Amino acid sequence: MNAALRRFIFGASALLCALPGALAQNSFGGPLPAPSPAPPAPGPSALKGGVNAGEQGERQDFGVAAKKELHTGAMHGPTPASIPGGQIITTQALIDLRRTQPKALVFDVLGGPEALPGALGALPAHQAGSFDDAVQREFGQYLQQVTQGNKDVPLVFYCQSVQCWMSYNAALRAGRMGYTRVLWYRGGIEAWKRAGQPVQSTPKPPR
Repeated sequence: MNAALRRFIFGASALLCALPGALAQNSFGGPLPAPSPAPPAPGPSALKGGVNAGEQGERQDFGVAAKKELHTGAMHGPTPASIPGGQIITTQALIDLRRTQPKALVFDVLGGPEALPGALGALPAHQAGSFDDAVQREFGQYLQQVTQGNKDVPLVFYCQSVQCWMSYNAALRAGRMGYTRVLWYRGGIEAWKRAGQPVQSTPKPPR
């Protein structure tokens, strides 16, 4: 097993092992999660000052052109306001998606100390390169496992904020594999927390 695949395995296992009520083991050695409970509905004050008020920022147009190729520059910086082969999803839409479609999968491409509840680790998928490199092949194997081969499962990718390209690259990679419902949560964990939504702590990788 090569180093890149081991990183995918740890990313999935570390986040999933932190979840209660895990189910059977998958071939990566990490448990598949039980369907995550729907996040609590935000109250009126949260909607007024958090979710709804923040969506304008999540869609902010920096004048950066969307591109079909993987981003090769700095991973922190202004991002496009659209993504080829996918769609942007905002905080309120993500809350609704998780409530109504429990099979939707959310992928953390940041690898920070906190994650959205039930998120799966996919940090290596942010890497620049090509759509036929080793990262693409290993990411494809990983997605095949967690989606059970269903290309129509909604896949949500996020990282830090509208100033983070990591989840953009991961979403492009997934779209190139033929997944039909690729959703880029451009606002990232910053928008999620700003809207008053819960997060979970993630285990630290072994030294």
